[in-house]
Amino acid sequence: MTIHLDPTKKHDAILLFDCLDGNPNGDPDAGNQPRIDPQTRQGLVTDACLKRKVRNYVEMVSKDEDKPEKYKLFIEQGGVLRETIKRGYVAMNFPEKEGTPEQQAKVAEWMQQNFYDIRMFGAVLSIGLKAGQLWGPMQISFARSIDPVLPQSVTITRCAATEEREGKDNKTMGRKEILPYGLYKAHIFYNPHLAANCVTQRDLELFWEALIKAWEFDRSSSRGFMACRGFYVFTHAAKYGNYPVHQLFDKLQIQANADVPRSFSDYKIKVDDDRFPDGVTLTRLA
Repeated sequence: MTIHLDPTKKHDAILLFDCLDGNPNGDPDAGNQPRIDPQTRQGLVTDACLKRKVRNYVEMVSKDEDKPEKYKLFIEQGGVLRETIKRGYVAMNFPEKEGTPEQQAKVAEWMQQNFYDIRMFGAVLSIGLKAGQLWGPMQISFARSIDPVLPQSVTITRCAATEEREGKDNKTMGRKEILPYGLYKAHIFYNPHLAANCVTQRDLELFWEALIKAWEFDRSSSRGFMACRGFYVFTHAAKYGNYPVHQLFDKLQIQANADVPRSFSDYKIKVDDDRFPDGVTLTRLA
């Protein structure tokens, strides 16, 4: 087994991705402009956005898995959470009413075994027929751009009229919110003590794979061109870790070679591994 796929080990990772002439994560409170930190002007992408990409990728490839029924999604497009939790009660042959604490624990265990995103991220199962709350072993931070970004509102036109009475020459005006370029960094943490013996090697492999490949199947004109530009997984040999994670992350050095970066080639990326700590293995996935 490749060490970064071992679900019994502690893993900490850095994900790098970029966006060219697009909107990586619109803010509905700001007219769908790219999210930014108002003080530093650095771009932001939420953890929920990154988890959505993982879920969409898993949903796409799950039909080719050996046991596709184990890769259902709790948070899915158009899903109704009350009805999804009810499926757990039905599967366990429990009455469709709020169960005892023991019954709720059994329903939660069944859902953890059969829903990929619950196994990885956890879930609050207290909607309708309650089944408690599960903490997931995999957590993702907000992604933050290395340098400040400059959101722009671009006017676009449509040559077709909405209604016949508007006339053939009436053009409809619209807007697209973009940023010229941004390189983003997100931190990822895997805690094996929360895996509850339910996360498999394939689960972990699928997660790493999703954050590398999801961008290829998540294309949209509004998001511009996005790609995974680096993926670094630090794996600890010791049960409770071998080295402080913030010091591990500091070993990845990113420096801009241009005053205004406009492409990935404008950055120099280096891992300071001259004095790499004992018991920590670095796996470069991208």
